Amino acid sequence: MAQKTISSRNIKGIIIQYAIHGVGTTFIARSFKIARSTVHAYIQLYKNSDLIQTDILKLSAKDIAASIRPQKSFLTNDRHALLNARLLQYHQRLKNENTDLKTLWQEYSQNEPAGFKYSQFVALYHRWRRENEFTKVSFNKWQLNISEEDEKQLSEWRRSCKRGKWERAVALLDLHRGGNITIIGKKIERSCRTIKKWHAIYIDKGIEYLDLRRTREVPGLIVDNIRLKKERIIKLIHESPLLHGINRTSWSLQMLAQAYNRIYDETISKSSISEYVRSEKYTFKKARTVLTSPDPEYRTKLKKITSILSNLKPNEKFFSIDEFGPVAIKIRGGRTFTPKDQARTIPQLQKSKGRLICTAALELSTNQVTHFYSSKKNTAEMIKLLEILIAKYTMEERIFFSWDAASWHASKKLYERVTEVNDPEYRNMHSTPLVELAPLPSSAQFLNVIESVFSGMAKAIIHNSDYQSVDECKLAIDKYFFERNEAFLENPKRAGKKLWGEEVVKAVFKESNNCKDPKYR
Repeated sequence: MAQKTISSRNIKGIIIQYAIHGVGTTFIARSFKIARSTVHAYIQLYKNSDLIQTDILKLSAKDIAASIRPQKSFLTNDRHALLNARLLQYHQRLKNENTDLKTLWQEYSQNEPAGFKYSQFVALYHRWRRENEFTKVSFNKWQLNISEEDEKQLSEWRRSCKRGKWERAVALLDLHRGGNITIIGKKIERSCRTIKKWHAIYIDKGIEYLDLRRTREVPGLIVDNIRLKKERIIKLIHESPLLHGINRTSWSLQMLAQAYNRIYDETISKSSISEYVRSEKYTFKKARTVLTSPDPEYRTKLKKITSILSNLKPNEKFFSIDEFGPVAIKIRGGRTFTPKDQARTIPQLQKSKGRLICTAALELSTNQVTHFYSSKKNTAEMIKLLEILIAKYTMEERIFFSWDAASWHASKKLYERVTEVNDPEYRNMHSTPLVELAPLPSSAQFLNVIESVFSGMAKAIIHNSDYQSVDECKLAIDKYFFERNEAFLENPKRAGKKLWGEEVVKAVFKESNNCKDPKYR
């Protein structure tokens, strides 16, 4: 605080005294809160003159300042003169063209290699503008020049009900009109970075690349390859790991990947297998309890069936056979439309109104179902079905029977009856086709195609039902199969928009099928 009371003249003398006694320039400048250049000027004046200390004290601050930084007038050399001649032109271009000072300086530096650097150029321009009382020109580097055709297209996008098109149209049209990019971003609730990206796309590629993002079309070859991989994986899941030399009771992702690589000589990752299995609506719990056949002759039996189907002639028929039931006739639950404020309940203890078993055969080539009702599941019912089919298809040369490994499907009595009907004398007398058996592997109900038909029927007429008698339920089943058969006769390729068109799987034999769905049985 004492230093502030010292006069300017005394300060000069004290500075020189400090300098004479070897005090540093920085310490002196900080002590008196003056610039180091001022301290240097005082000391230099003293050294270069014959003045004594009292003469130095008589010098005014203006004289010292003149000795430190002599006044220079503006535009004192040729560089200033050349730039001054062009500043008015540059100012007019800033007002009339969508350009900025950096672009103008780049042109200037090309014409004048020895001219001012960018920072000096900008400073001199603004100094000239203020002296000549010109207003500052605001520059918008994101302003767009949009053609009339593109402007019409963007106007249509702006009126569109699609938000993506509206956003792009508003952003580009506002930039075309000189709008601020920050204000535009707040208006359409998009970041400035996104708007700048659209700005760059429009300039580089055009408006056609600004359309809404479309899902990339996957080439058909890739789709077919993915579908083939899924089918191969499901085939592996259906087989027991023991058939592939893997000492496990169920598959793991790692084991599936190794087996796939060994069989098909193609690598596949565990994550891909997991994705494919999930997309087919399988879980490893199902794979362990339902989808795996322990039959050691699994491949042999499967190969026989696929060979028959691939070489099936027009005068040959292939039947998938099974029984549905026994089904108790009572109130059934299921998914149905129910008011939100009501809870639909099913009595846990009900008195059954009766029971039924439906024995049926599905002919794969024509998708026709032949059915009747049985009192039991035994060999006699299978023989009955056999006689019904050979009598119904007398015009065929050969028919194939495929069923699961139930005991009554493989009894000696049944095989004896098949041998009898295949006898040439019997065939000539009754005009019946040749019967061949193509049994499925054991525990492979998931390959029995008619299981899918039964699941579709259960979903359509058994779930949510409350039939008052067995006859009423039979009538509903008869009607269902009649309508299904008629629909496939009229349109063999597609059943139409009926419940039988939404069965678990299509009525074709495939190794990757899971025809039996317990959820609908």
